[in-house]
Amino acid sequence: MLEFSLLNGKRISFPRGVCGVEIAKSISENLLKDSVGLILNGRVFDLQTPLIEGGELRILTLKDEEALPILRHSTAHLMAYAIKELFPNAKMTIGPVIEDGFFYDFDDLDLSIEAFGAIEKKMHELTNEVKSFDRVEISREAAFKLFGDNLYKKEIIQGLPQSESITYYTLGDKFIDLCRGPHVLNTNFIKHFKILKTAGAYWRGKSENKMLTRLYGTAFFKKKDLDDHLIFLEEASKRDHRRLGKDLSLFFFNDVSPGSPFFLWNGAVIYNELQAFMRREYLVRGYKEVITPVIYYKDLWETSGHWGHYKEDMFQLPVDDFEGALKPMNCPSHMLIYKQTPKSYRDLPLRIADFGVLHRNEIKGSLGGLTRVRKFSQDDAHIFCREDQIFNEICEVIDFANKVYTETFDFKYSVVLSTRPENFMGEIDVWNQAEDSLKFALEAKQIPYQINEGDGAFYGPKIDFRIKDALNRSWQCVTIQLDFQNPLNFDLTYEGSDGKKHRVVVIHRAILGSLERFIGILAEHYVGRFPFWLSPEQVRFLTLNDKLHASAFEMKDDFLKQGIRASVDDRNESLGKKIRDAELIKIPFIVTLGEREIQDKTVSVRSVGGKTKVISYERFKNLCLEFIKNRERTVDLG
Repeated sequence: MLEFSLLNGKRISFPRGVCGVEIAKSISENLLKDSVGLILNGRVFDLQTPLIEGGELRILTLKDEEALPILRHSTAHLMAYAIKELFPNAKMTIGPVIEDGFFYDFDDLDLSIEAFGAIEKKMHELTNEVKSFDRVEISREAAFKLFGDNLYKKEIIQGLPQSESITYYTLGDKFIDLCRGPHVLNTNFIKHFKILKTAGAYWRGKSENKMLTRLYGTAFFKKKDLDDHLIFLEEASKRDHRRLGKDLSLFFFNDVSPGSPFFLWNGAVIYNELQAFMRREYLVRGYKEVITPVIYYKDLWETSGHWGHYKEDMFQLPVDDFEGALKPMNCPSHMLIYKQTPKSYRDLPLRIADFGVLHRNEIKGSLGGLTRVRKFSQDDAHIFCREDQIFNEICEVIDFANKVYTETFDFKYSVVLSTRPENFMGEIDVWNQAEDSLKFALEAKQIPYQINEGDGAFYGPKIDFRIKDALNRSWQCVTIQLDFQNPLNFDLTYEGSDGKKHRVVVIHRAILGSLERFIGILAEHYVGRFPFWLSPEQVRFLTLNDKLHASAFEMKDDFLKQGIRASVDDRNESLGKKIRDAELIKIPFIVTLGEREIQDKTVSVRSVGGKTKVISYERFKNLCLEFIKNRERTVDLG
């Protein structure tokens, strides 16, 4: 017999091999009606899977967050069924759940957006027949026989461990798919879904494999939830940084260098202002900025461990008569800088910062605007310290992150502590010490955090800050990694107060992370209306007639000398058109100059929201300087 402990503390017993359906039914018929799956000892199962162990059990219903992935996985199967009905020659490959939805990849399927309506219609027809999802466990040999004519399914079967059971699910009489589940019991649950988009995707994500057709969709238990999500997607589309990048002349991409953005003049302003902001912070926080090479022999990457753990994600190339690679991160070069001269305990902590260009060999199909690129720069730094300095240094980095995200950009965030991965480098005792150090710092700063088991870097655990943007989307930006391994690999030491050699500790940290990615996040968060200090063009002067052009250009030149980015629109267009054009590219202040303003030494300033205020020229200029100095998020002329 198996014994299960429920959330209410009640304990129940069933024979080995019992399914969730029987357990839910024994508790309540109403519970079974709303049941979607179950969680046993932290693992999710559907209600059909025979259970072979007891433990803590929770039945999942429509209200549970963990139930949505089950619904969406089942909807992916339903979509595949509909496509096979409409396009019989299409070959199914994989259809996993992703954040906020699902996708399914097909071979031999040429699909356009116009076909979405027909597919959705067929899906609704199938759901109305109340078809059940039935789980079938088969042998490896039977699986090869059943799916042998599908090379993709065959490859999946070949890759499964010998110890793992193989299952497929049926949906009605005609549809089967290789799958480990879980699924809802029947299509009664699948009512509110939407096919969202199509895209190309390489099989297994490898560019040497065939390009497949990927179909994305989403599903919810309630119609309102689906409607709300579609409204969210519409708003997200308006904020898409790729669209804003084009409209605001920030950046563009070209196939001659996939994943490598071309920053235009406006985008370069934001890029450089972010760097300048971080450099000012570096100055007061004791960082020393360096400039390092981009290409290294593989010897360096072998010493750091990247060649063995990260080689496939690096751009490899011959250098002289040796193998080399473009650097995907700065840490090994900073280890060399540390090692240049002997260090004393008095020299620590040593904080080295670097905005060097990095390259990572991301799969072409995964590239996405500025948020997933191949060429980028980070506000990267490495802190070399003694063990007794770890706590203070991590706390200082946390304070630095708060300064940037809370005080400067007003982002809210959550924190995750990622622990030792399977392919870790070093000794477990050292890893435990590193993880405890990070926990201690977070708890001392009274910062709530979650544990993300096994997601640390191969050389050490890490703290990640996940910021929330205006649409409540989560972005991982800040990272703080504690590293006891590379100091061993590079033999990094310092002379202690006792005159003996001691091993240094390295803290890897980035605050903004990739500047490219952060600019993309900011563009969407602010819908292209950047804070005044970051705006590529901060003030535009417009004149009521040609006679006033000279005065406008004098004001513009005065502003430029003060460090305020200003321009004059002297086109032969109506004032209304000039104002609309300036508003379209989200210039914070639009100044209209007439003869009276010139005579009175005032300016008529139109700001965000169409508010207009007449203010003295000098007062306006000084306010702009104040907004820049204080990095104001919102600007008000009073």
